[in-house]
Amino acid sequence: MDLAALLDRIADDVTPEIGRGAVADYIPALAQADPHRFGMAVAEVDGSLHGVGDWRQPFSIQSMSKVFTLALTLAHGDDVWTRVGREPSGNPFNSLVQLENEDGIPRNPFINAGALVVTDELASHGDAAGALLTFLREESGNPGIGVDAEVATSEAGHADRNRALAYFMASYGNIRNPVPDVLAQYVRQCSIAMSCADVARSAVFLARHGLRNDGTRLLGLSAAKRINAVMLTCGTYDAAGEFAYRVGLPGKSGVGGGIVAIVPGRCAVCVWSPGLDARGNSVAGVAALDRFTTLTGWSIF
Repeated sequence: MDLAALLDRIADDVTPEIGRGAVADYIPALAQADPHRFGMAVAEVDGSLHGVGDWRQPFSIQSMSKVFTLALTLAHGDDVWTRVGREPSGNPFNSLVQLENEDGIPRNPFINAGALVVTDELASHGDAAGALLTFLREESGNPGIGVDAEVATSEAGHADRNRALAYFMASYGNIRNPVPDVLAQYVRQCSIAMSCADVARSAVFLARHGLRNDGTRLLGLSAAKRINAVMLTCGTYDAAGEFAYRVGLPGKSGVGGGIVAIVPGRCAVCVWSPGLDARGNSVAGVAALDRFTTLTGWSIF
């Protein structure tokens, strides 16, 4: 299959969707994003890389970082699953409601509360954000990947809800490191800037069932399978059912406008367009991934 030509066709097909939706404005630095940008990249398991549009343009990966921190945490063992569930939440990603009813145990690792627990678990093994940056630089082949200082400052200044989530879980003993330290690590990882090419290359280990680009194993087969499973059921906030229906792949979105999706055994795909729907997912990004699986027939279903 000529993936380069396919991506050109997809970009043409979704042109009417580019610019639709609204950029994330609850983090002021993200409100400056241009909703008319669009990029898409595919990293195949053999190392081939293809892209279209703004696929080399860095953007704030935000919640897409949660896939990588979960993988790095599981590389140390599966103890984190005693502290966070694996079920869809059905509530907004920063909701406090379920935590009180469920004794401070978040529903899954991709809502904010769950991601804070994962960051706390990884921080028990060292510098969580530093480990994440090292991994992303190595997997992408881009040593220039770093934290966007403007986004990090903006996010830290508007993190009252995340502080509330972290302190509430700490009251149940489910945050073990100092809350300010965990929040600082969490803000840094969400504020990393990467391009579609960087993200796709960094995520292709999940298409290889846990094998990194250098051939070493980050995760066992079961752990890689389980991350893909949780991405499918929980990776696009409270629109996971709609995403599975339209796209049919494990995916994880971020309010910076990016979505990463995995075709097991074949490739990782990253698409970016900052205009978001009401649930925080890229309008053009979902449309592009819908076209990708329709045209290729590559779906887990």
